[in-house]
Amino acid sequence: MDYIDLNGKLIKNKTSQDKLLEFLYTNILGRILLKPLTHPKVSELTGKLLSTNLSTVLIPPFIKKHDIHMEEYDTCHYRSFNEFFTRKIKEQARPIKMDANILISPCDCRASVYSIRPDTTFFIKHTEYTLRSLLRSRKLAETFEGGYLYLLRLTVDDYHRYVYATSGKQSKNYFIPGSFHTVNPIANDYLPIYKENTREYTLIKSPTLGEIIQMEVGALMVGRIVNHKQSTEVQQGEEKGYFAYGGSTIIVLTKKNTVIPRQDLLRNSANGYETKVLQGHMLGSLAK
Repeated sequence: MDYIDLNGKLIKNKTSQDKLLEFLYTNILGRILLKPLTHPKVSELTGKLLSTNLSTVLIPPFIKKHDIHMEEYDTCHYRSFNEFFTRKIKEQARPIKMDANILISPCDCRASVYSIRPDTTFFIKHTEYTLRSLLRSRKLAETFEGGYLYLLRLTVDDYHRYVYATSGKQSKNYFIPGSFHTVNPIANDYLPIYKENTREYTLIKSPTLGEIIQMEVGALMVGRIVNHKQSTEVQQGEEKGYFAYGGSTIIVLTKKNTVIPRQDLLRNSANGYETKVLQGHMLGSLAK
């Protein structure tokens, strides 16, 4: 997807990840391959392989292909590809200025923002959701009507650890398992599919920004969500968790009249562009 980079430049872009997803979801052969690829046993086996010493051979070509600046990360000897993928960045590479009136990006990503209305739909990893279907709660979704949804899409070359977007009292973590199946696979000349990615969310009650939701969405085939805490006080910029291998997405929800998004995010999203954002950058500020 085309995006606006950190310097405000429009980048016409279609990554290898985008091309693969397009093939899997829009091509008949790709849709046929999706079913076995997303079987839990395949995901489990892939995860195990990426956690072995043998998987370290994948690290150098991955770094080269995605032009990852390893000088930004803690120096260590990686014992597996997954250990490399969940590497920690040096604190000075992602400085976070704590500000109770600011909503920060919890991750490196390409960001979009949407106003939340009862009929609002949005796409996450080629699946269309309403807020109600994303949360699987009509009551909770209704409390965020009139607010904003920040869709933060990570690509495989992004830093895959994430932090809290604000400080406050965190609820427990709510886990929603993913699902996948094909519909009428023989009767049609294409294979329509229904899927939902595994996701986990928590509510955070901020003294200044009100109640927000921060949700992690895992990759369909491999990605695994690892969160450290629940039901406790948390601090803005504190590490919340990380994704194991696979492209992933984070959703942040704010309520009506609480947070005003950055104007460039609103403008770029309205024009159909994502905006490159780094962990700690401002997403929005306290509504006045």
